[in-house]
Amino acid sequence: MKTILLIIIGSALANNVVLSQFLGLCPFLGVSRKIKTAAGMGVAVIFVITVSSLVTAVIYKFVLANPAVLGGSLVYLNTIVFILIIAALVQLVELVLKKYSPALHKALGVYLPLITTNCAVLGVALNNVSDYDVTKASFIGYSVLTGFCVAVGFTFAILILAGIREKTEGSDIPAPLKGMPITLITAGLMAIAFIGFQGLI
Repeated sequence: MKTILLIIIGSALANNVVLSQFLGLCPFLGVSRKIKTAAGMGVAVIFVITVSSLVTAVIYKFVLANPAVLGGSLVYLNTIVFILIIAALVQLVELVLKKYSPALHKALGVYLPLITTNCAVLGVALNNVSDYDVTKASFIGYSVLTGFCVAVGFTFAILILAGIREKTEGSDIPAPLKGMPITLITAGLMAIAFIGFQGLI
């Protein structure tokens, strides 16, 4: 139970993928103009990271790290295999959004396909296989839990930034700081605030 609690707090808050590890900054800064689009991106990232954590952990454990399957260990192929899995999942998300939520699909624009190259998604999959013992039965469960919590932390951060950006849109901000400069300052202050969560673990 202690390990699970540490994974939840550590992955979502203390080691927030965006504000502590600085992975996934492109969609974090690009889609955080409005809360609605930020929430849509958050849901898409939660789905992709959670499912990719499950699929990559299963493939790594039973195929890549299992010499009996293909006559030798293929762990050196994990990055290529993980990228292919992530790309397939992102295409699935894009097709579903295009069919059932065209407005959100249009609002996310180029940032939706960018989840494929979002280093946060690949980073979680690679960290899972290096942080947890692949021989243990808990490997897949811990990988999925970590992926889900990292994605929730990403969603939490992007929603906070979107809320702040919406509030500051009508504020009297000096001209040189308008737009991306004030967004970067806000993200920096958020990163400092999230350091406080590191005292929890």
